[in-house]
Amino acid sequence: MKKRTQQSRMRWLLAAAASLLLSACQPEQEVKVLRLAHTLDQEHVVHKAMALMGERLAEYSGGSMRIEIYSGGQLGNERELVELLQIGSLAMTKVSASPLEGFVPAMQVFSVPYIFDDNAHFWRVLESEVGQGLLQEIQVARLYGLGYYDAGSRSFYSSNTRIDSPADLRGKKFRVLNSQTAVRMVEALGGAATPIDWGELYTAIQQGVVDGAENNPPSFYLSRHYELSKYFSLDEHTAVPDVLIMSLHVWQDLTPEQRQWVQQAANDSIVYQRAAWQQASEDALNAVKAAGVTVIYPDKAPFRQAVAPFYQQMLQTRIGPLLQQIAAMREVSPEVKDD
Repeated sequence: MKKRTQQSRMRWLLAAAASLLLSACQPEQEVKVLRLAHTLDQEHVVHKAMALMGERLAEYSGGSMRIEIYSGGQLGNERELVELLQIGSLAMTKVSASPLEGFVPAMQVFSVPYIFDDNAHFWRVLESEVGQGLLQEIQVARLYGLGYYDAGSRSFYSSNTRIDSPADLRGKKFRVLNSQTAVRMVEALGGAATPIDWGELYTAIQQGVVDGAENNPPSFYLSRHYELSKYFSLDEHTAVPDVLIMSLHVWQDLTPEQRQWVQQAANDSIVYQRAAWQQASEDALNAVKAAGVTVIYPDKAPFRQAVAPFYQQMLQTRIGPLLQQIAAMREVSPEVKDD
């Protein structure tokens, strides 16, 4: 009986060993990992959209592809992340359209103030041949444009003064995106523009290097800049989208089927982010108000008048035709016809 038990155990051990050997000989499914990095907080709606993109990519690819997300500037600032994409060391990132003008000059169009009438006009442009053409132009910089995220409208916030009109900007230093067009826009309004990396801005405001900055409500709130800046003026001077981009080298290294999965996952994240953005903006404004920030709703007419000469100057540049196309896409009320 004991001998039979030993024989049974031996057969089991031999079977287990054979099974392990067989499994070792079988090639494991190779998982394609795409590293994605950005500079935002994990509570930001853009990060949540990217997390959704990762979930959808894993689903579409049957687990053969996944995204690793590095948030909060772990791998560098926006420009550094773009440069990592260009050499193929990083697969994906989100970057504001304004800094992209250093790589694709036509992107400076988004830093021209008050070119969009409203959110509907903004999205009509982005979804048109104009917006999609700008995405295509990114390829000259060894980048691939997957789509646009909503980043709302940018407005001024200040640590030491209310901003009710352009006159209140005079003599004040404001942080802007790394964009010469953004610098000229603030100067046209009478302020002094100072490009500073996003991760260094809290300290810059705290130490008085700048008097304030300009951004959308969710970024103002999640960056905790409201702790230092108690005035937020919703002048909404520019609507600069975030651009979801990929390394062209990494994109070209994918199979056609993998590209389809990535693009579909990106499209899903864009739909989610666009729907969630409005609520995130409202929640952010309510939160900063509760924290003691004075939210100001200024008359925008003086701001528009102050930048009108700047707009006319930009019409004479290489982006003049783009500005004219955007203006032509303003919604026109339908003619009333007699019955």
